[in-house]
Amino acid sequence: MVQAKSGDMVRVHYTARVEDGTVFDSSRGGPPLEFIAGGSEVVMGFSKAVIGMAPGESKTVVVAPEDAFGQYRPGLQHRVPRNILPPNVEVGHQFKAGTGSQTFLVWVSELNEDFAILDANHPLAGRTVIYDLELVSLSSRDG
Repeated sequence: MVQAKSGDMVRVHYTARVEDGTVFDSSRGGPPLEFIAGGSEVVMGFSKAVIGMAPGESKTVVVAPEDAFGQYRPGLQHRVPRNILPPNVEVGHQFKAGTGSQTFLVWVSELNEDFAILDANHPLAGRTVIYDLELVSLSSRDG
């Protein structure tokens, strides 16, 4: 039986949810996700979970924050005056921000008349993620 190895190109159907069962992403209803097993194209816990799976096999994996979207870092939150943001901005909106030559993605985590809290953490930082995986197919690096 052929099993996925690190470096193989894999095609996976998945459903991703947080611990309360809320689904935040899924490939179901569309094409499977294609990536290199053990690579950095998807979160590490997902990428490593397919190693050892055979085509047609399914499994559920629980991925800790450090192997998913990272630990939450409070220092990545910044309070800014509300009036520097677009007038139609709402909590949850994402946009690019920058200091000097650096730009990064931030999202609005809190908003009132006077200020906003901009957060550069991934919205799922600090959360355990559960993936339901089905390995659809693989292309072995060995040919």
